[in-house]
Amino acid sequence: MSHDASVELQILATIDKWVEQELRPIAREFDQADEYPVDLVEQMKELGLFGATISEEYGGLGLSASTYARIVSRICEVWMAPSGIFNSHLIMANCVERAGTQAQKEHFLPKFATGELRGGIGLTEPDAGSDLQGIRLVAKKDGDHYILNGTKTWISNGIKGNCLAVLTKTDPSASPPHRGMSLFICEKGEGFSVGKKLKKLGYRSIDSAELIFEDFRVSADNLVGGEEGRGFQQVAGGLELGRINIAARGAGMAKGATNMALHYAMDRKTFGKAIAEHQAVQLKLAEMSTRAAAAELLVHQAADKFDRHERCDLEAGQAKFFASEAAVQNSLDAMRVFGGYSYSPEYEIERFYRDAPLLCIGEGTNEIQRMIIAKQMVARAS
Repeated sequence: MSHDASVELQILATIDKWVEQELRPIAREFDQADEYPVDLVEQMKELGLFGATISEEYGGLGLSASTYARIVSRICEVWMAPSGIFNSHLIMANCVERAGTQAQKEHFLPKFATGELRGGIGLTEPDAGSDLQGIRLVAKKDGDHYILNGTKTWISNGIKGNCLAVLTKTDPSASPPHRGMSLFICEKGEGFSVGKKLKKLGYRSIDSAELIFEDFRVSADNLVGGEEGRGFQQVAGGLELGRINIAARGAGMAKGATNMALHYAMDRKTFGKAIAEHQAVQLKLAEMSTRAAAAELLVHQAADKFDRHERCDLEAGQAKFFASEAAVQNSLDAMRVFGGYSYSPEYEIERFYRDAPLLCIGEGTNEIQRMIIAKQMVARAS
């Protein structure tokens, strides 16, 4: 569902204003305290961000992946954490909208769009990360319910969210394992508890937590698509949008780090002139801006294909791989431009340096991305 260009520009202008007025002033304080930005989340509900990619017929904004990626990049130029609060949620919504039954769409999507039901997607387990087929959380059929037992970990929005899409094993003996996997929409209740909030190097202020399921009963009506054994495919489809999001974050952070380094280099003087006039610094700035621009173009390429409903795992993989590495490299280069001040929390660049590496690990590590890219190259060439 594409909006005309003027509506897109209007939305982006609103986000721009919000980022400068609400996000930038509080980012450092909330990150340092690792505090959840409650007021910001209420603002995000009002802006419609929890329904950004949900179709208008279910109360969402119906934004294209291209517009959504631009919003994410803009936010991440300033502070990455808030983007995770609505992105994990939208992957869950995307799974329901693509693969859910009509009844599930009508029940859940309007509540997701307003943020009344808010959460994310429960994939990772203590012993299963990028290898999703290794999950152990079991869902056993019991009449018109399923009983869930097991744990998930590193789940974004695990504490503050109230509803999560959880990947389970409905047939632990299936071969290959993915044929025995099913996805359930689980609202918090008896038997579904949250462990401690996990401390992190970066990506603070968003709650990452362990989820514990002990004889948790969920209605069979909450089995996404109403049929067992489809969970792996349902999640894999959502990960394309997830990877475009991570790529958009990387492109935004790469640009944000470049802007910080540029402004600092123009203000800071050594040997009688601004350090932006020293050739060594100029070379860094030139590389950084080129890297950020290339990342942005790769994100647009992947998002355009996604919007045209073309297969884009190769392009999404390339964008995620390149843009996340660009964010890491640019944040490190910016640290060097800032010199000793880069180690001070008075300057925001140290947050970028801590936040960026997550992008190389989350949504399938960059080692996995390289394998996906190469396999797709071979498949498309043969």
